Amino acid sequence: MEDEKKIPSVMLTGDRPTGKLHIGHYVGSLRERVALQNEGAFDEMYIMIADTQALTDNAGNIQKVRDNVIEVALDYLAAGIDPTKVTLFVQSRVPELFELTCYFMDLVTYSRLVRNPTVKSELAVREFGESIPVGFLTYPISQAADILAFGATVIPAGEDQAPMIEQAAEIAHKFNVTYKEVFPEPKILLPKNAVCRRLPGTDGKLKMSKSVGNCIYLSDDAKTVEKKVMSMFTDPTHLRPEDPGHTEGNPVFQYLEAFGCDEHFQKYDTGFASLTEMEEKYRAGGLGDVAVKKFLAFVLNDTLEPMRIKRRDYESRIADVYAILEEGSRKAEEKARSIALRARRAMGIDYFENKKFIEKQQKAFKRAHEQADAYAAYLAKQGK
Repeated sequence: MEDEKKIPSVMLTGDRPTGKLHIGHYVGSLRERVALQNEGAFDEMYIMIADTQALTDNAGNIQKVRDNVIEVALDYLAAGIDPTKVTLFVQSRVPELFELTCYFMDLVTYSRLVRNPTVKSELAVREFGESIPVGFLTYPISQAADILAFGATVIPAGEDQAPMIEQAAEIAHKFNVTYKEVFPEPKILLPKNAVCRRLPGTDGKLKMSKSVGNCIYLSDDAKTVEKKVMSMFTDPTHLRPEDPGHTEGNPVFQYLEAFGCDEHFQKYDTGFASLTEMEEKYRAGGLGDVAVKKFLAFVLNDTLEPMRIKRRDYESRIADVYAILEEGSRKAEEKARSIALRARRAMGIDYFENKKFIEKQQKAFKRAHEQADAYAAYLAKQGK
């Protein structure tokens, strides 16, 4: 209906600065962020460098986090994020995020936290044992605060983040029911191409991960990309070019599905018109891994070269990049401050801002004093 208040469409997403971004980040979310930005698909867009979240398992290695804030910012800008269209900010510079985290902690049980599939898998990788940092265990709550502090409605992310977004929506619902309606319940926006939702590592295992070291980084030079591609895991049963091979579950073909297009086949004169034709030949036998890998290296370098050029430009003016982050963090803090105030009002802890509440209390004390004085006068009349 026309008289209904329109809820702003707000996108928020981000990354931990524990290393440079890799091509899994790019196809899983970053490429989509740039497209959405250019389409003007949202009323507001926020991208966060989650340095505080990175400290949950790097508290003893602050330099790693400190150094990689700029690396992630450079990757964002090189990939096409436009700071005039997107608010690019640093998590630790927005104190309201930590305020909301504290409020949300009272709405989530321990058992719900440890059931989170993403938390389970991350704990298994890191092998904390009995020494799990509390900050790491509770980071789904912190991530919910990051999302809800901006009224985010849509979160572009990879498939592995689905449980985190689901829990953020649960927290929003629990807050709204317990207090008053403040937060929209966010939804995840997955890449349309299923293979992009969880790009495997170059070793063919798990997903591409900075901590495992099976990555191709957006900032890798052409020679490094070629070297990594040529050493990639493929089909272990495909020993000779003439042997029939398997394309399903084969990282080389998964990468081609994520990055390749028909124009690449025409540009590099592969003898095939499309990926479908190449896959058919590989499955039938007669196509070697080396030829496919060389083509993949061409495709990846063709994609990454424009980013390398933009990155070098920003690397020559680092002060400008920090100025972008500072201005974005100021804007983000301003937005989060207004929503945190709404949350405090809903909870009834807006003591200083709520003048009506102060006046109400003053009137209550005044009535109590008047009643006490009247009773004292009554007793005096009775000679008691």
